Amino acid sequence: MSESAPTSPSIDPFGSSEPTAPNPPADAAANGAARPRGPWGRDLRFMLVVLAAIVALFLAFALLVAFAPNGAAISALAIIAAPIATMVAAYYGISLALKQVADAREAAETADARARAAETSARESDAWAAQMESGLRVAVAKLRDAGRDTSDVERAAGTPDEFF
Repeated sequence: MSESAPTSPSIDPFGSSEPTAPNPPADAAANGAARPRGPWGRDLRFMLVVLAAIVALFLAFALLVAFAPNGAAISALAIIAAPIATMVAAYYGISLALKQVADAREAAETADARARAAETSARESDAWAAQMESGLRVAVAKLRDAGRDTSDVERAAGTPDEFF
């Protein structure tokens, strides 16, 4: 009976939630496969926020020109425009920070997958070296039993004098 690993939804600060496995498969990280981000990418969302801010400022300017083009109205427009610009800049900063965190996490997962592959390769190399050493010892022992000189074999193997 096989049980699949429980999944927990990951909360995206931009509203989408997608189930993720607690331990993603190593080959997905090795292939560099990006996780699906939903129908709206971060760049498109940022563009919409900037567009909404521009529309809000345009409406505020249009109301200013239509009703009261004087010094007090211009000051009121500055009071309206400053928080909107601050919110857009803050949204951009937060989006950029989240993107950098996601990129760093992806790079760490890739590095982890490479480290695992290197460990596996090292273990396989050690096993292969042990098999070759064992085979060399058997060959030298059989040559000695047959009364043959093993110095050529020992020199070709590059082993120390007391190895066999």
